[in-house]
Amino acid sequence: MRTSLYILFSIFFLVSCSNKENQKEEIQQSTPTQFVFNSNKELGKEKLSEYGFFRGDLADLSPSENVHPYKLNSALFSDYAHKARFVQLPEGKSADYHPTEVMEFPVGSILIKNFYYPNDFSEPNGARKILETRLLIHEEEGWKALPYVWNGEQTEAYLEVAGATKSVSWRDADGSTQKINYSIPNMNQCRSCHLKDNKIMPIGPSARQLNGGYDYAEKGEMNQLEYWQSHGLLSNLPKEDLPKLVNYENENAPLADRARAYLEINCGHCHRPEGPAKNSALHLMASVDNPAAWGVGKTPIAAGKGSGGLKYDIVKGNADESILAYRMESTDPGIMMPELGRKMVHEEGLALVKQWINEME
Repeated sequence: MRTSLYILFSIFFLVSCSNKENQKEEIQQSTPTQFVFNSNKELGKEKLSEYGFFRGDLADLSPSENVHPYKLNSALFSDYAHKARFVQLPEGKSADYHPTEVMEFPVGSILIKNFYYPNDFSEPNGARKILETRLLIHEEEGWKALPYVWNGEQTEAYLEVAGATKSVSWRDADGSTQKINYSIPNMNQCRSCHLKDNKIMPIGPSARQLNGGYDYAEKGEMNQLEYWQSHGLLSNLPKEDLPKLVNYENENAPLADRARAYLEINCGHCHRPEGPAKNSALHLMASVDNPAAWGVGKTPIAAGKGSGGLKYDIVKGNADESILAYRMESTDPGIMMPELGRKMVHEEGLALVKQWINEME
């Protein structure tokens, strides 16, 4: 019954939202207010502006008073897209600290992730194009993932359960022009990446990922965990020995820590005992100490052509003979890993992982 209702809702919203991209009328944005949690079975609001997350021009992503920005120490690669993340918790409620997993958010919490490309990567705070906003809404029945697609005028984003494809170009840090057909996932694809024990769960906002500084508009540089606690967003935060995941882009951090952090955020949400890729027997969370669980000297269970004729997931000292690196450097849908969320090779991430493998003793 629930599956049938989901399909009916999906068809309804697909038809009603499919023509919004070409609308030219001026959008009247709602007044930024606390989003009132609704426990009925509605799929989601038609327009992003209806939630009241942002004040002023929607494209400025200026958060309302009860919406808080955050960032991750190590972020998922998404075809070089930049991200602006925010969280909204129901009034009087807070997330509960967890030392290893994503924090336990109360019902009514909303995680807001905006994907955009600066026109020029040498000016990351300059002109930009926002392509999508993904919401994770914590309802009584669990978390719900909703994709919103921005119009060309950058005045509104609309719920599109079937996802979309957007052409986007930018000038990279080297001054070269890059262009791709960027894929915005549909609801089922959102769900597949966020599964843990067959339930949709957030991936990023763990204490280890938030244990770092953020330059807040009203307070300046401040540790995010301390900010969350001081603003009533987090409870039961220990006073010391807080866990921390390194930033894999930080070249001053140990190579192994950087590579393991990269594999955790890009692969570990699926490749873990509770994840959808558990049958691979790869466990790529950075907290795992057993090299065999990462794939060292391990033969693949069911890689198919994804193995490239190679024998082991990781061969110490030889990235070119390692299936893990082979799949990272492919863009073939039947080979590449991660299999969703990218069309390009993350050259810097690939180089990091290959260096880590090549320097293994």
